[in-house]
Amino acid sequence: MPAKELSPIEIYKLLPGTSCKECGETNCMAFAAKLVNREATLEECKPLLEEKYADNFAELWSLLKPAVKAVEVGVGENAITIGGEYVLYRHDFTYFHQPAIAIDVTDEMSDEEFETRIHVLNDFAYNYIGMDLTLDMLNIRCTSGDPQKFAEAVKKADELTRKPLMLVAHNPVVLEAGLEVVGEKRPLIHGATKDNWKEVAELALKYSCPVVAYSPSDLDTLKSIALTLEEYGIKDIALDPGTQPTEYMSVNTDTYTILRWNAINEEEKGLGYPLIGAPMAAWAVEEEDPVLNEWNEAVIAGVLTARFADLLVIHGISGWSLLPQIILRSNLYTDPRKPVSVEPELVIMGTPDENSPVLLTTNFALTYYTVANDIENAKINGYLLVVDSEGMSVESAVAGRKMTAESVAEAIKDFKVEDMVKHRNIIIPGRSARLSGEIQEESGWSVSVGPLDSSGIPSYLSEKWNPYPE
Repeated sequence: MPAKELSPIEIYKLLPGTSCKECGETNCMAFAAKLVNREATLEECKPLLEEKYADNFAELWSLLKPAVKAVEVGVGENAITIGGEYVLYRHDFTYFHQPAIAIDVTDEMSDEEFETRIHVLNDFAYNYIGMDLTLDMLNIRCTSGDPQKFAEAVKKADELTRKPLMLVAHNPVVLEAGLEVVGEKRPLIHGATKDNWKEVAELALKYSCPVVAYSPSDLDTLKSIALTLEEYGIKDIALDPGTQPTEYMSVNTDTYTILRWNAINEEEKGLGYPLIGAPMAAWAVEEEDPVLNEWNEAVIAGVLTARFADLLVIHGISGWSLLPQIILRSNLYTDPRKPVSVEPELVIMGTPDENSPVLLTTNFALTYYTVANDIENAKINGYLLVVDSEGMSVESAVAGRKMTAESVAEAIKDFKVEDMVKHRNIIIPGRSARLSGEIQEESGWSVSVGPLDSSGIPSYLSEKWNPYPE
Protein backbone atom coordinates (compact mmCIF):
# COMPACT_ATOMS: atom_id res chain seq x y z
CA MET A 1 0.00 0.00 0.00
CA PRO A 2 1.45 3.42 -0.92
CA ALA A 3 2.73 5.35 2.09
CA LYS A 4 0.41 8.30 1.53
CA GLU A 5 -2.66 6.02 1.85
CA LEU A 6 -1.78 4.51 5.24
CA SER A 7 -3.55 5.66 8.38
CA PRO A 8 -2.42 5.25 12.01
CA ILE A 9 -5.61 3.29 12.74
CA GLU A 10 -4.63 0.54 10.28
CA ILE A 11 -1.24 0.23 11.95
CA TYR A 12 -2.61 0.50 15.48
CA LYS A 13 -4.90 -2.51 14.93
CA LEU A 14 -1.84 -4.70 14.31
CA LEU A 15 0.19 -3.49 17.30
CA PRO A 16 0.11 -5.39 20.63
CA GLY A 17 -1.97 -2.61 22.23
CA THR A 18 -0.13 -2.81 25.56
CA SER A 19 0.82 0.90 25.69
CA CYS A 20 3.90 -0.25 27.62
CA LYS A 21 5.84 2.94 26.74
CA GLU A 22 8.99 0.90 25.91
CA CYS A 23 9.03 2.59 22.50
CA GLY A 24 9.24 6.00 24.18
CA GLU A 25 5.70 7.01 23.28
CA THR A 26 2.78 7.44 25.69
CA ASN A 27 0.59 4.86 23.96
CA CYS A 28 0.37 2.56 20.96
CA MET A 29 -1.63 5.05 18.90
CA ALA A 30 1.13 7.63 19.21
CA PHE A 31 3.64 4.98 18.13
CA ALA A 32 1.41 4.01 15.19
CA ALA A 33 1.39 7.64 14.04
CA LYS A 34 5.18 7.73 14.14
CA LEU A 35 5.35 4.50 12.16
CA VAL A 36 3.09 5.95 9.46
CA ASN A 37 5.36 9.00 9.23
CA ARG A 38 8.44 6.71 9.13
CA GLU A 39 9.77 8.39 12.27
CA ALA A 40 10.08 5.08 14.14
CA THR A 41 10.89 1.45 13.33
CA LEU A 42 8.96 -1.72 14.14
CA GLU A 43 11.90 -3.00 16.19
CA GLU A 44 11.33 -0.22 18.73
CA CYS A 45 8.13 -2.01 19.84
CA LYS A 46 9.59 -4.71 22.11
CA PRO A 47 6.35 -6.72 22.60
CA LEU A 48 5.99 -6.90 18.80
CA LEU A 49 9.26 -8.87 18.64
CA GLU A 50 7.76 -11.71 20.69
CA GLU A 51 7.01 -14.94 18.83
CA LYS A 52 3.25 -14.66 19.36
CA TYR A 53 3.20 -11.42 17.33
CA ALA A 54 5.27 -12.80 14.44
CA ASP A 55 2.35 -12.69 12.00
CA ASN A 56 1.51 -9.12 13.03
CA PHE A 57 5.12 -8.08 12.52
CA ALA A 58 5.17 -9.60 9.04
CA GLU A 59 1.92 -7.89 8.07
CA LEU A 60 3.09 -4.55 9.45
CA TRP A 61 6.38 -4.84 7.56
CA SER A 62 4.51 -5.55 4.32
CA LEU A 63 2.49 -2.36 4.89
CA LEU A 64 5.37 -0.16 6.00
CA LYS A 65 8.28 -1.30 3.86
CA PRO A 66 9.35 1.15 1.14
CA ALA A 67 8.14 0.50 -2.39
CA VAL A 68 11.76 0.91 -3.50
CA LYS A 69 14.04 -1.29 -1.43
CA ALA A 70 16.75 0.45 0.59
CA VAL A 71 20.16 -0.98 -0.34
CA GLU A 72 23.22 -0.35 1.80
CA VAL A 73 26.63 0.01 0.16
CA GLY A 74 29.81 -0.03 2.23
CA VAL A 75 30.23 -0.87 5.89
CA GLY A 76 30.19 0.88 9.25
CA GLU A 77 30.15 4.65 9.48
CA ASN A 78 31.18 4.94 5.83
CA ALA A 79 28.14 3.06 4.50
CA ILE A 80 25.49 4.85 2.47
CA THR A 81 21.91 3.87 1.63
CA ILE A 82 20.43 4.18 -1.83
CA GLY A 83 16.74 3.77 -2.62
CA GLY A 84 14.32 3.28 0.24
CA GLU A 85 11.68 5.57 -1.25
CA TYR A 86 7.93 5.34 -0.71
CA VAL A 87 6.32 7.76 -3.15
CA LEU A 88 6.73 8.91 -6.73
CA TYR A 89 6.36 12.60 -5.98
CA ARG A 90 8.08 14.37 -3.11
CA HIS A 91 5.01 16.38 -2.11
CA ASP A 92 3.01 13.18 -1.57
CA PHE A 93 5.14 12.31 1.47
CA THR A 94 8.89 12.95 1.33
CA TYR A 95 12.05 11.46 -0.12
CA PHE A 96 14.40 9.79 2.36
CA HIS A 97 17.77 9.03 0.76
CA GLN A 98 19.56 11.47 -1.48
CA PRO A 99 20.93 9.99 -4.72
CA ALA A 100 24.57 9.13 -4.16
CA ILE A 101 27.10 10.80 -6.45
CA ALA A 102 29.99 8.54 -7.47
CA ILE A 103 33.16 9.89 -9.07
CA ASP A 104 34.46 7.72 -11.90
CA VAL A 105 37.97 6.28 -12.29
CA THR A 106 39.35 3.51 -14.51
CA ASP A 107 42.17 1.02 -14.16
CA GLU A 108 43.96 2.62 -17.14
CA MET A 109 44.14 6.17 -15.83
CA SER A 110 47.50 7.69 -15.04
CA ASP A 111 48.45 7.71 -11.36
CA GLU A 112 48.13 11.49 -11.31
CA GLU A 113 44.59 11.57 -12.70
CA PHE A 114 43.51 8.60 -10.60
CA GLU A 115 44.71 10.19 -7.38
CA THR A 116 43.40 13.66 -8.28
CA ARG A 117 39.91 12.30 -8.79
CA ILE A 118 39.93 10.49 -5.47
CA HIS A 119 41.17 13.62 -3.71
CA VAL A 120 38.25 15.55 -5.22
CA LEU A 121 35.89 12.86 -3.94
CA ASN A 122 37.39 13.00 -0.45
CA ASP A 123 37.75 16.75 -0.11
CA PHE A 124 34.77 18.22 -1.95
CA ALA A 125 32.51 19.96 0.55
CA TYR A 126 30.16 22.93 0.44
CA ASN A 127 28.27 24.40 3.36
CA TYR A 128 24.74 25.19 2.24
CA ILE A 129 22.32 26.72 4.77
CA GLY A 130 24.05 24.87 7.57
CA MET A 131 24.42 21.53 5.77
CA ASP A 132 27.77 20.16 4.64
CA LEU A 133 27.20 18.82 1.14
CA THR A 134 29.70 16.20 -0.04
CA LEU A 135 30.26 13.49 -2.64
CA ASP A 136 29.56 9.88 -1.76
CA MET A 137 31.17 7.03 -3.68
CA LEU A 138 33.97 5.96 -5.98
CA ASN A 139 33.13 4.14 -9.23
CA ILE A 140 36.02 1.94 -10.43
CA ARG A 141 35.68 0.73 -14.02
CA CYS A 142 37.75 -1.96 -15.66
CA THR A 143 38.64 -0.71 -19.15
CA SER A 144 41.77 -2.84 -19.52
CA GLY A 145 40.11 -6.26 -19.31
CA ASP A 146 43.03 -7.36 -17.13
CA PRO A 147 42.04 -8.87 -13.73
CA GLN A 148 45.40 -8.09 -12.15
CA LYS A 149 45.38 -4.50 -13.33
CA PHE A 150 41.85 -4.05 -12.03
CA ALA A 151 42.77 -5.55 -8.67
CA GLU A 152 45.72 -3.14 -8.41
CA ALA A 153 43.45 -0.16 -9.15
CA VAL A 154 40.93 -1.33 -6.54
CA LYS A 155 43.72 -1.80 -3.98
CA LYS A 156 45.08 1.66 -4.65
CA ALA A 157 41.61 3.22 -4.40
CA ASP A 158 40.98 1.42 -1.15
CA GLU A 159 44.17 2.91 0.27
CA LEU A 160 43.18 6.45 -0.79
CA THR A 161 39.54 6.67 0.27
CA ARG A 162 37.12 5.35 2.87
CA LYS A 163 34.13 6.12 0.64
CA PRO A 164 32.01 3.15 -0.53
CA LEU A 165 32.99 1.62 -3.86
CA MET A 166 31.22 0.40 -6.98
CA LEU A 167 33.20 -2.12 -9.01
CA VAL A 168 32.31 -2.17 -12.71
CA ALA A 169 33.33 -5.11 -14.89
CA HIS A 170 31.08 -7.44 -16.81
CA ASN A 171 33.68 -10.16 -16.83
CA PRO A 172 33.10 -12.16 -13.61
CA VAL A 173 36.80 -13.09 -13.45
CA VAL A 174 37.74 -9.41 -13.38
CA LEU A 175 35.03 -8.64 -10.84
CA GLU A 176 36.27 -11.33 -8.51
CA ALA A 177 39.81 -10.00 -8.74
CA GLY A 178 38.50 -6.70 -7.34
CA LEU A 179 36.32 -8.41 -4.75
CA GLU A 180 39.29 -10.37 -3.44
CA VAL A 181 40.74 -6.99 -2.43
CA VAL A 182 37.68 -5.22 -0.96
CA GLY A 183 34.95 -7.84 -0.76
CA GLU A 184 34.60 -7.47 3.00
CA LYS A 185 33.76 -3.78 2.54
CA ARG A 186 30.50 -4.52 0.73
CA PRO A 187 31.06 -2.76 -2.60
CA LEU A 188 28.27 -2.52 -5.15
CA ILE A 189 29.16 -4.78 -8.07
CA HIS A 190 28.18 -3.89 -11.62
CA GLY A 191 26.88 -5.91 -13.08
CA ALA A 192 24.68 -8.82 -13.89
CA THR A 193 23.65 -9.05 -17.54
CA LYS A 194 21.56 -11.62 -19.39
CA ASP A 195 24.80 -13.42 -20.28
CA ASN A 196 26.73 -13.42 -16.99
CA TRP A 197 24.03 -13.17 -14.32
CA LYS A 198 24.71 -16.56 -12.74
CA GLU A 199 28.45 -16.01 -12.26
CA VAL A 200 27.87 -12.50 -10.90
CA ALA A 201 25.12 -13.77 -8.59
CA GLU A 202 27.54 -16.35 -7.20
CA LEU A 203 30.02 -13.55 -6.46
CA ALA A 204 27.33 -11.46 -4.78
CA LEU A 205 26.41 -14.38 -2.52
CA LYS A 206 30.02 -15.31 -1.81
CA TYR A 207 31.00 -11.78 -0.77
CA SER A 208 27.59 -10.64 0.55
CA CYS A 209 27.56 -7.69 -1.82
CA PRO A 210 24.70 -5.81 -3.51
CA VAL A 211 24.59 -6.30 -7.25
CA VAL A 212 23.49 -4.21 -10.24
CA ALA A 213 21.21 -5.69 -12.88
CA TYR A 214 22.22 -4.15 -16.20
CA SER A 215 20.34 -4.16 -19.48
CA PRO A 216 20.68 -0.93 -21.48
CA SER A 217 17.57 0.14 -23.37
CA ASP A 218 15.75 -3.15 -22.70
CA LEU A 219 13.43 -2.85 -19.70
CA ASP A 220 11.85 -6.27 -20.13
CA THR A 221 15.24 -7.95 -19.94
CA LEU A 222 16.23 -5.73 -17.01
CA LYS A 223 13.17 -6.87 -15.09
CA SER A 224 13.85 -10.49 -16.02
CA ILE A 225 17.42 -10.27 -14.70
CA ALA A 226 16.20 -8.74 -11.43
CA LEU A 227 13.55 -11.45 -10.95
CA THR A 228 16.11 -14.13 -11.71
CA LEU A 229 18.54 -12.68 -9.18
CA GLU A 230 15.72 -12.64 -6.61
CA GLU A 231 15.00 -16.31 -7.21
CA TYR A 232 18.70 -17.06 -6.89
CA GLY A 233 18.69 -15.59 -3.39
CA ILE A 234 20.02 -12.10 -4.02
CA LYS A 235 18.24 -9.58 -1.78
CA ASP A 236 20.10 -6.34 -2.49
CA ILE A 237 19.74 -5.34 -6.12
CA ALA A 238 19.99 -2.09 -8.07
CA LEU A 239 18.80 -1.49 -11.63
CA ASP A 240 20.77 0.17 -14.43
CA PRO A 241 18.63 0.69 -17.54
CA GLY A 242 21.41 2.54 -19.39
CA THR A 243 21.79 6.30 -19.81
CA GLN A 244 21.70 8.20 -23.09
CA PRO A 245 23.57 11.41 -24.00
CA THR A 246 21.72 14.73 -23.96
CA GLU A 247 20.61 14.31 -27.58
CA TYR A 248 18.29 11.53 -26.37
CA MET A 249 17.29 13.09 -23.04
CA SER A 250 13.63 12.21 -23.54
CA VAL A 251 14.62 8.54 -23.52
CA ASN A 252 16.24 9.00 -20.12
CA THR A 253 13.24 10.74 -18.63
CA ASP A 254 10.82 8.16 -20.05
CA THR A 255 12.91 5.19 -18.93
CA TYR A 256 13.46 6.27 -15.34
CA THR A 257 9.91 7.53 -14.92
CA ILE A 258 8.42 4.27 -16.22
CA LEU A 259 10.60 2.20 -13.89
CA ARG A 260 9.77 4.21 -10.80
CA TRP A 261 6.08 4.59 -11.68
CA ASN A 262 5.68 0.85 -12.18
CA ALA A 263 7.57 0.09 -8.97
CA ILE A 264 5.53 2.42 -6.76
CA ASN A 265 2.12 2.94 -8.33
CA GLU A 266 1.78 -0.44 -10.05
CA GLU A 267 3.79 -2.39 -7.41
CA GLU A 268 5.33 -4.38 -10.27
CA LYS A 269 7.57 -7.21 -9.11
CA GLY A 270 11.23 -7.01 -10.01
CA LEU A 271 11.29 -3.21 -10.28
CA GLY A 272 11.20 -2.09 -6.64
CA TYR A 273 14.92 -1.39 -6.48
CA PRO A 274 17.22 1.66 -6.59
CA LEU A 275 17.94 3.09 -10.04
CA ILE A 276 21.45 3.84 -11.24
CA GLY A 277 22.13 6.57 -13.78
CA ALA A 278 25.35 7.41 -15.60
CA PRO A 279 25.41 11.08 -16.62
CA MET A 280 28.99 10.35 -17.72
CA ALA A 281 27.34 9.10 -20.94
CA ALA A 282 27.71 12.71 -22.07
CA TRP A 283 31.45 12.08 -22.52
CA ALA A 284 30.74 9.46 -25.19
CA VAL A 285 29.90 12.30 -27.58
CA GLU A 286 32.93 13.94 -29.19
CA GLU A 287 32.82 17.70 -28.58
CA GLU A 288 35.24 20.40 -29.70
CA ASP A 289 35.68 21.52 -26.09
CA PRO A 290 35.56 19.12 -23.09
CA VAL A 291 33.73 21.85 -21.18
CA LEU A 292 30.70 21.04 -23.33
CA ASN A 293 30.88 17.40 -22.25
CA GLU A 294 30.98 18.43 -18.61
CA TRP A 295 28.12 20.88 -19.14
CA ASN A 296 25.99 18.19 -20.82
CA GLU A 297 26.85 15.74 -18.04
CA ALA A 298 25.63 18.22 -15.44
CA VAL A 299 22.38 18.63 -17.39
CA ILE A 300 21.80 14.86 -17.49
CA ALA A 301 22.61 14.62 -13.78
CA GLY A 302 20.03 17.29 -13.00
CA VAL A 303 17.35 15.52 -15.02
CA LEU A 304 18.06 12.13 -13.46
CA THR A 305 18.13 13.62 -9.96
CA ALA A 306 14.64 14.98 -10.58
CA ARG A 307 13.58 11.79 -12.33
CA PHE A 308 14.19 9.21 -9.62
CA ALA A 309 17.81 8.07 -10.00
CA ASP A 310 19.26 6.84 -6.69
CA LEU A 311 22.92 6.79 -7.71
CA LEU A 312 24.69 8.92 -10.31
CA VAL A 313 28.08 8.15 -11.85
CA ILE A 314 29.93 11.35 -12.73
CA HIS A 315 33.11 11.79 -14.77
CA GLY A 316 33.61 15.57 -14.65
CA ILE A 317 35.18 16.91 -11.46
CA SER A 318 35.03 20.69 -11.91
CA GLY A 319 33.46 22.54 -9.00
CA TRP A 320 31.20 24.55 -11.29
CA SER A 321 29.54 21.36 -12.59
CA LEU A 322 29.38 19.46 -9.29
CA LEU A 323 28.02 22.26 -7.13
CA PRO A 324 24.63 22.66 -8.89
CA GLN A 325 24.12 18.90 -8.68
CA ILE A 326 24.62 18.63 -4.93
CA ILE A 327 22.50 21.72 -4.25
CA LEU A 328 19.67 20.45 -6.47
CA ARG A 329 19.56 17.06 -4.76
CA SER A 330 19.71 18.71 -1.34
CA ASN A 331 16.69 20.87 -2.18
CA LEU A 332 14.69 17.96 -3.59
CA TYR A 333 15.49 15.70 -0.67
CA THR A 334 14.62 18.03 2.18
CA ASP A 335 11.48 16.95 4.00
CA PRO A 336 8.54 19.14 2.88
CA ARG A 337 6.84 18.32 6.19
CA LYS A 338 9.64 19.95 8.16
CA PRO A 339 10.79 23.51 7.45
CA VAL A 340 14.55 23.86 7.13
CA SER A 341 15.32 25.80 10.28
CA VAL A 342 18.00 26.64 12.83
CA GLU A 343 17.73 26.82 16.60
CA PRO A 344 16.42 30.11 18.03
CA GLU A 345 19.27 31.84 19.90
CA LEU A 346 21.24 35.03 20.39
CA VAL A 347 24.25 34.85 18.08
CA ILE A 348 27.35 36.87 18.84
CA MET A 349 28.77 38.30 15.63
CA GLY A 350 32.41 39.40 15.82
CA THR A 351 33.47 41.09 19.06
CA PRO A 352 30.54 43.28 20.13
CA ASP A 353 30.36 45.53 23.18
CA GLU A 354 27.54 47.15 25.15
CA ASN A 355 26.93 49.72 22.40
CA SER A 356 26.78 47.25 19.51
CA PRO A 357 23.61 46.79 17.42
CA VAL A 358 21.04 44.08 18.05
CA LEU A 359 19.46 42.77 14.84
CA LEU A 360 16.47 40.50 14.46
CA THR A 361 15.80 37.64 12.04
CA THR A 362 13.75 34.43 11.85
CA ASN A 363 14.97 30.86 12.20
CA PHE A 364 14.29 29.89 8.57
CA ALA A 365 17.70 28.47 7.64
CA LEU A 366 18.06 30.27 4.31
CA THR A 367 17.11 33.60 5.88
CA TYR A 368 19.40 33.10 8.87
CA TYR A 369 22.50 32.11 6.89
CA THR A 370 21.98 34.91 4.38
CA VAL A 371 21.71 37.52 7.12
CA ALA A 372 24.56 36.04 9.18
CA ASN A 373 26.86 35.87 6.15
CA ASP A 374 26.11 39.49 5.19
CA ILE A 375 26.88 40.64 8.74
CA GLU A 376 30.03 38.53 8.93
CA ASN A 377 31.31 39.60 5.50
CA ALA A 378 30.80 43.26 6.45
CA LYS A 379 32.83 42.62 9.65
CA ILE A 380 30.05 44.04 11.81
CA ASN A 381 30.32 43.53 15.56
CA GLY A 382 26.88 42.97 16.99
CA TYR A 383 24.19 40.56 18.13
CA LEU A 384 21.77 38.64 15.95
CA LEU A 385 18.56 37.59 17.70
CA VAL A 386 17.11 34.53 15.98
CA VAL A 387 13.39 34.23 16.78
CA ASP A 388 11.42 31.00 16.46
CA SER A 389 9.17 31.44 13.42
CA GLU A 390 8.55 27.71 12.88
CA GLY A 391 11.04 27.79 10.04
CA MET A 392 9.32 30.52 8.02
CA SER A 393 10.91 33.48 6.25
CA VAL A 394 10.29 37.00 7.56
CA GLU A 395 7.35 37.95 5.31
CA SER A 396 5.69 34.55 5.67
CA ALA A 397 6.20 34.53 9.43
CA VAL A 398 4.68 37.98 9.84
CA ALA A 399 1.75 37.22 7.52
CA GLY A 400 1.10 33.85 9.18
CA ARG A 401 1.51 35.20 12.72
CA LYS A 402 4.43 32.87 13.33
CA MET A 403 6.54 35.83 14.40
CA THR A 404 4.65 38.29 16.55
CA ALA A 405 5.42 41.15 18.91
CA GLU A 406 4.86 38.73 21.77
CA SER A 407 7.34 36.15 20.43
CA VAL A 408 9.95 38.85 19.81
CA ALA A 409 9.51 40.28 23.32
CA GLU A 410 9.74 36.77 24.75
CA ALA A 411 12.96 36.09 22.80
CA ILE A 412 14.51 39.33 24.06
CA LYS A 413 13.71 38.22 27.60
CA ASP A 414 14.62 34.53 27.25
CA PHE A 415 18.02 35.20 25.70
CA LYS A 416 18.76 38.03 28.19
CA VAL A 417 19.58 40.54 25.48
CA GLU A 418 19.28 43.39 28.00
CA ASP A 419 22.36 41.99 29.77
CA MET A 420 24.43 42.28 26.60
CA VAL A 421 23.88 45.94 25.62
CA LYS A 422 23.42 49.25 27.39
CA HIS A 423 20.94 50.63 24.87
CA ARG A 424 17.42 49.32 24.39
CA ASN A 425 17.08 49.39 20.61
CA ILE A 426 16.45 46.49 18.28
CA ILE A 427 16.72 46.56 14.48
CA ILE A 428 14.00 44.54 12.75
CA PRO A 429 13.94 43.51 9.06
CA GLY A 430 12.26 45.98 6.73
CA ARG A 431 9.78 43.29 5.72
CA SER A 432 8.46 43.14 9.28
CA ALA A 433 7.96 46.91 9.59
CA ARG A 434 4.26 46.49 10.40
CA LEU A 435 5.23 44.94 13.75
CA SER A 436 7.43 47.84 14.87
CA GLY A 437 4.85 49.58 17.05
CA GLU A 438 3.59 46.35 18.59
CA ILE A 439 7.12 45.15 19.39
CA GLN A 440 7.96 48.47 21.02
CA GLU A 441 4.82 48.35 23.14
CA GLU A 442 5.22 44.69 24.10
CA SER A 443 8.96 44.69 24.84
CA GLY A 444 9.62 48.22 26.02
CA TRP A 445 12.50 48.48 23.53
CA SER A 446 12.66 51.12 20.83
CA VAL A 447 12.47 49.64 17.34
CA SER A 448 14.44 50.64 14.26
CA VAL A 449 13.18 49.37 10.92
CA GLY A 450 16.16 48.10 8.96
CA PRO A 451 16.61 47.51 5.22
CA LEU A 452 14.45 45.17 3.18
CA ASP A 453 17.51 43.13 2.25
CA SER A 454 20.32 42.13 4.62
CA SER A 455 22.92 43.28 2.07
CA GLY A 456 21.88 46.81 3.04
CA ILE A 457 22.72 46.35 6.75
CA PRO A 458 26.27 47.85 6.60
CA SER A 459 25.14 51.10 4.98
CA TYR A 460 22.08 51.26 7.23
CA LEU A 461 24.20 51.00 10.38
CA SER A 462 26.70 53.61 9.24
CA GLU A 463 24.18 56.12 7.88
CA LYS A 464 20.87 55.74 9.73
CA TRP A 465 21.05 53.71 12.91
CA ASN A 466 20.85 55.53 16.21
CA PRO A 467 20.89 53.30 19.31
CA TYR A 468 19.78 56.13 21.59
CA PRO A 469 16.85 57.83 19.82
CA GLU A 470 15.14 60.66 21.68
